[in-house]
Amino acid sequence: MNSDSLFPSGGPSSPSGTGVFPSQTVAALIRDRTISSTREFPADMIQPASLDLRLGQVAYRVQASFLPGPGATVEEKVDALGMHEIDLEGGAVLERGCVYIVPLLEHLALDNRIAAFANPRSSTGRLDVFTRLITDRSSRFDAVARGYQGRLYAEVSPRTFSIVVRTGSRLSQLRLHRGTPAVPASHLRQLQDRIGLVTPEMESGASQRDGGLPLRLDLEGDGPGSLIGYRAKHHTGIVDVDLVGQYDAADFWEPIHARPGRGIILNPDDFYVLSTREAITVPPDHAAEMIAYDTEVGEFRVHYAGFFDPGFGWAEAGGGGSRAVLEVRSHDVPFLLEHEQVIGGLRYLRLTDTSDRLYGRDIGSSYQGQRLQLSKHFRT
Repeated sequence: MNSDSLFPSGGPSSPSGTGVFPSQTVAALIRDRTISSTREFPADMIQPASLDLRLGQVAYRVQASFLPGPGATVEEKVDALGMHEIDLEGGAVLERGCVYIVPLLEHLALDNRIAAFANPRSSTGRLDVFTRLITDRSSRFDAVARGYQGRLYAEVSPRTFSIVVRTGSRLSQLRLHRGTPAVPASHLRQLQDRIGLVTPEMESGASQRDGGLPLRLDLEGDGPGSLIGYRAKHHTGIVDVDLVGQYDAADFWEPIHARPGRGIILNPDDFYVLSTREAITVPPDHAAEMIAYDTEVGEFRVHYAGFFDPGFGWAEAGGGGSRAVLEVRSHDVPFLLEHEQVIGGLRYLRLTDTSDRLYGRDIGSSYQGQRLQLSKHFRT
C-alpha cells in the first residue's frame, strides 16, 4: 500500500494548537502510518474532520456487550463471551437484537499528544444500528486514549432492522484531536452573533449549562397534515448497508403527519426519525456534535450519530437551511413530545486548522441541505 500516492498533500501530522484534526492532517497521519490498515485506503474515507472506519474480515457473535477494562484485551473478552464466528468477506447478515464484535481494518499508533473519539456515521444512526468503538484495556466506549497503540474493534447491534454487512462496510467514523476542542461559551456566543450557528435562535438565549446551543423539535412542518417524521415498522426485510437508494421507504417506515397542538406520543422502544426546528451551520474551521439528552426533561434518547463535519449547513457549500435529523427512542414508558420542545443541544469544536474539504455534494455527502430525511438507503 502506497499512502504517499493516495494522499500527496496535507498539513503536518503533529499540528500545533488544540482542536480536532482537519482532513489534511488526517491524510498526513495516514502517510506517516500513525493510522494504518491491512488494506488500501480509498481517498473518500477521509471526511472534512473525520475518518471512516471499515469492518474487517470476521464478526463474533457474543453473549453480551462489554468493556475490557484496564486488565484485558478485546480478544480475551471475545474468547470468554464468544458464541460463533461469522465470515464477512462475502457479506453476512447481522440479526437485530444480537451483539457482535468486529475487528476493524484500521490500526492506530498515536503519540502521547493525540487522542480520538468515535461515533456512528449518520446513515448508521438512521438505520438504528447501535455501534460503538472499543479498544484494548479501555473502560470507555468510543474514546481512544492518548498514545493508544493497537487494533480497533466495533461493537455492532442492529436494533430495528437486520442488516447485511461485509468487509469494508463503514458504520462509524473517527475524529482525532489534541487537547480539549470544545468551544467555550464566550466564543460560542460570538460565533452565534456573527454567523448564526443555529437559526432561529431561542429568545431565552443561546447558552445551555453544558455549553451547547439548544435545539428544538419540529412537529408542525409545513402545516397540518405535512410530513414531520417516521416510525420504523416492526417486521421488515433486511437492509444492505452498502446499497444506496435501494429500498422503498414504505416497506420499512410509517409516516407521521403534523397535527398542530397535539404533539406525538412515543411508544416505548419504538424507533423514530424526526428533525429539529432550527437550521444548523458549521463553519469551515469548526465541527459540531450533539449533546446527550438531559434525563431531567424526559426518559428518551435523541440522536445516535451526532457528529457534524465542517461545512454542514454552510451556505457556500450548498447547505443553507440544513436541519439536524434526530433518531429518537423512548425508554420504559410512553412519552409525549410537543412542538418546539428542547430535545438536545449542539456543542461546537475547534479545528486545529481550516479543513481543505467541506461537507457537501462535491465530496459525495448525502445529507447537505436536508430537512427531514431517512438514511440514504431508502427511496422516499
